[in-house]
Amino acid sequence: MKSSELFERAKRLMPGGVSSPVRAIRPYPFYVTGAGGAYLRTADGEELVDCCLGYGPLILGHAPDVVRDAIEAQLAGGWLYGTPCPGEVALAERIAADHPSIEMVRFVSSGSEATMAAIRLARAATGRQDIVKIEGGFHGAHDAVLVKAGSGATTMGVPDSAGVVADLVAHTRQAAYNDPEALDAVLSSSEEIAALIIEPVMGNIGPILPKPGYLQEVRAITRDHDVLLIFDEVITGYRLGIGGAQVRYGVTPDLTTLGKIIGGGLPVGAFGGRRDLMEMIAPRGPVYQAGTFSGNPLTMAAGAAALGWLHDNLEIYSRFEKGTQTIGEACAGAGGSFVRLGSMFKYFFRPTAPANYTEAKESDTEAFRVFWEKMLRKGIFVPPSQFETNFLSAAHTDEIIEHIADAYSTCLSE
Repeated sequence: MKSSELFERAKRLMPGGVSSPVRAIRPYPFYVTGAGGAYLRTADGEELVDCCLGYGPLILGHAPDVVRDAIEAQLAGGWLYGTPCPGEVALAERIAADHPSIEMVRFVSSGSEATMAAIRLARAATGRQDIVKIEGGFHGAHDAVLVKAGSGATTMGVPDSAGVVADLVAHTRQAAYNDPEALDAVLSSSEEIAALIIEPVMGNIGPILPKPGYLQEVRAITRDHDVLLIFDEVITGYRLGIGGAQVRYGVTPDLTTLGKIIGGGLPVGAFGGRRDLMEMIAPRGPVYQAGTFSGNPLTMAAGAAALGWLHDNLEIYSRFEKGTQTIGEACAGAGGSFVRLGSMFKYFFRPTAPANYTEAKESDTEAFRVFWEKMLRKGIFVPPSQFETNFLSAAHTDEIIEHIADAYSTCLSE
């Protein structure tokens, strides 16, 4: 059955015909029936080079042997116990060893769940109610972080979704990315701020990169105000190298949230940090957090396999840098701006690379829409939004990357 026919059925049964808003492509999304390596296979008989990669988790590509073998081995022993399993201990040891800031970790089932729990923990640890997030930063779909970005450098929160209680998001303030003065101002404005949650590299509207020294200033400012620093590394964790952005930039947060790559492509989330903070989590402490699928043995096996492969193939990170550089060179002279970091990349339809959310929103989204459709006709699937990061995987060979680069050059010139 073709994608258009499947979508007609889906619209009658699912809101908007999709399970997540970002998949609502006009006039209808393409449906995937299979995937392998760097490619997706659609219900319409097309094969597409995938630069979306599940929005980040698939750093090894689709269905890599090492992860599939680990999942199959675990399947033989069952896939849900409701008890602890050895795999969660092994994966926790790996994550703690890779992140100097993480002494203890709690597994959950999604990145949204991880950020929600980390914020709850920060409020309990400090005895304060308010948090600060960065304008345009995305930390999941729970109430405390569904906050509209304002026009000023520092803004009070108002709901970004119907059904969110205004009194709740009133406890969420905002500051612009790459603006330490704005952050210092908002932290100075109240003694009720428990934590700052920040994507160290903004991934959901980017990538938008930190200016030199910015993250170090963020750490100093939060410390000066006795405010906990939460690094949301759901996207950047293991994507920018072992230890993520915090190791790459040499900044130690108090708490870290992870997801995507640490599950090897299966649903996962985690939060971790200093021992004194994490020991406040139940059953050790008074901060309640629980989940039926937390520490799921299938996910633990898949995640351990993926992270093990990365440790055994560290040269992949330099390959990623070379790959995104090749694509960026193909975009030279097209009039927009190409931003890359490791395996993350994006072409913005604005003259210079954005430094924050406000600048990113100045991009020509209609031009992006035309470009996206042209790329799809060339057999390249990039995320269908100007404000979502593109990714490479280990399955993207030099030949595939050259194909992507040629498509960028051609479609931008048109």
